[in-house]
Parts: sequence; C-alpha cells; structure tokens
Amino acid sequence: MSTIIAGRFETFARAETAASRLMAKGVRQDDLTMFYVNPPGQHGTFPIGGDEAVDAGAREAGPGAGRGILIGAVLGFAVGICLVAAARAWFGAASVQPWVLVLVMAFATGVGAYAGSLMGALAGTDRGAGPVRHAGVLLAAHVSDANTALVASELRRGGARDVERAEGQWRDGRWEDFDPLAPPVPAGR
Repeated sequence: MSTIIAGRFETFARAETAASRLMAKGVRQDDLTMFYVNPPGQHGTFPIGGDEAVDAGAREAGPGAGRGILIGAVLGFAVGICLVAAARAWFGAASVQPWVLVLVMAFATGVGAYAGSLMGALAGTDRGAGPVRHAGVLLAAHVSDANTALVASELRRGGARDVERAEGQWRDGRWEDFDPLAPPVPAGR
C-alpha cells in the first residue's frame, strides 16, 4: 500500500498549476495523477445507474414517516375537534348533522396524518448520510513520509479543497484502487 495525498480543485487549470508547483518542489511526474470525480450518485456502479442500492440519507425516512403519521393524525384530530366545535357554535348544535361532524373529523385527521407523514419522512432524511466526496478535479500524489506535509501544504496553497490522505495502490503513475464512494479522510495540516 502507498500513501496518497489528494486535493479537489474546481478546474483542470488550477490542478495543473498545482501539479507544476509540486514538480518544481521535487515531486516526480510519475507520482502525480489527475482525474475528474463525478458528483455523488453519478458514478454508474449499477447497470441502471447510481452508486448504491439504497440511499444512505433515506434510511430513516420510513420510521420518520411513521412517527409523522401518528403526530399528524393527533394534531389533525385536534383541529377536527376545533372545527366541529366552531361549526356547532356558528350554526347551532342541533342544525349540524352527525354525519357531517364525522366527515369533518375524518378529513382533518387524514390531512393531518398525510402532512405528518411527509414532514416525518423529510425530517428523517440525511441523518444516515456520512461525509461525501464532492465532484471536481482530483490531483493525487504518491508520497513518502519525507514529503507528505509538503504535498498537502502545496495543494492547499494552490487552492485545493478537501485535501485528503489515503492508503491505496499506486501503479504506473496512477491511483489504481481509487473508490469515488469512499468518504475522504482529511489530511493533517
């Protein structure tokens, strides 16, 4: 396994400038590689597209929707009671048919449950998602213990975002086992 320091740039031009600065500081061209990383979800791991069978950010959406249904139904029921009380006070208790009251209660409870399920599902998303690798041009350098700090510092100085440290297979001037789904591990300062 090799130690690799990489930084994400917005453009190839900035990454190329940083690579030139690294080579001027003694990093060999064979120890540098540059490639574009697609946005999350667009790596085409599956034949029909996408990266993962299940979105990690949506794992809690189901339980959140269930909690939301219960809370929304209770709130809808309470709103229904208020509506029934208002209708009886406005029109007179005897003039309002019982089936209308039941219909209002059912409708208010149903609307509350539906709205609660939507809000609960939305509240449950993104809780399971960890750090993600952002899209951009990745300039990766095969480093030794002697030049790790220099490379990380030069990448930051060149405008790199998400400067990371990884252990991987470096062969023929390339990071062979790069995994776009693996979250980046920040390199120390």
